[in-house]
Amino acid sequence: MTKKDLKVGCQTFTWEMLGDRFAGGPDDLLKAIAGGGYAGIEITDTMIGRYADRPSEFAAALKSSGLTLVSFAFGSSSGFTRKDRIDADLEAAQRWIEFASAFPGALVSIGSATVVSDGPRNDKFAIAAEFYNKAGELGRKAGVDVAVHPSSHHNTLLFDRADYDRIFSLIDPSLVGWVPDTGHILRGHADMADTLTTYRDRIRYVHLKDVDATGTWAMLGKGICDTQTVIDIASAAPRFNGWLVLEEESEAAAADPAAAVKTNRQTMRNYGA
Repeated sequence: MTKKDLKVGCQTFTWEMLGDRFAGGPDDLLKAIAGGGYAGIEITDTMIGRYADRPSEFAAALKSSGLTLVSFAFGSSSGFTRKDRIDADLEAAQRWIEFASAFPGALVSIGSATVVSDGPRNDKFAIAAEFYNKAGELGRKAGVDVAVHPSSHHNTLLFDRADYDRIFSLIDPSLVGWVPDTGHILRGHADMADTLTTYRDRIRYVHLKDVDATGTWAMLGKGICDTQTVIDIASAAPRFNGWLVLEEESEAAAADPAAAVKTNRQTMRNYGA
């Protein structure tokens, strides 16, 4: 894949993390992201708002904003690690897979498993993998790629390299892809490049995010993430679709999310994207 094939999208968690401090809706997100110079958007079940049951209307709003839906992301209060919640979580997966199916090429990204119930931590991996694989089967039937997005946030099941090795040993790569997040990997892994290379065949698209040496979120290019290496590894991945999705969680983004994501988009131009 060449530089000209790379596309840059924006994840809406930059606004979602503000909680009650963000009083806007999905149209405000489209305006800010399009205004920031992005070509695509990854939106979540929390931020989709009034479009949740209106994919055709959302498609029209995207078109008028000049944006493509890269992926629809969702999580669950179950953390995908509760056996008694698998059926309910699969119902949610089916709902969002059907939504994404209205957008050619759009994926469904499933959030990181988290330890939210009693019992041995090691037992949670098999439960999470069962859910991810079954969600992947639903996606295949609908013609929608499904991918897992591990995070490093509190109580995550998928933090360090051993966790990644464990979950990937249980997930069928033909059913479930991977959305690597550079910031989350750097917070739990000594060698991000090795992790990306080892599981390169699973990569569908990439979340680009930066952290400083202490693991604190930083603006893209201001931390320790070797962005060029990430691009090089992803570009050689057989199922990478070309999307680099920027997600910003730093203090700068908390102060002014629209300005922060616009700055990050400018940073990416230094890499020819």
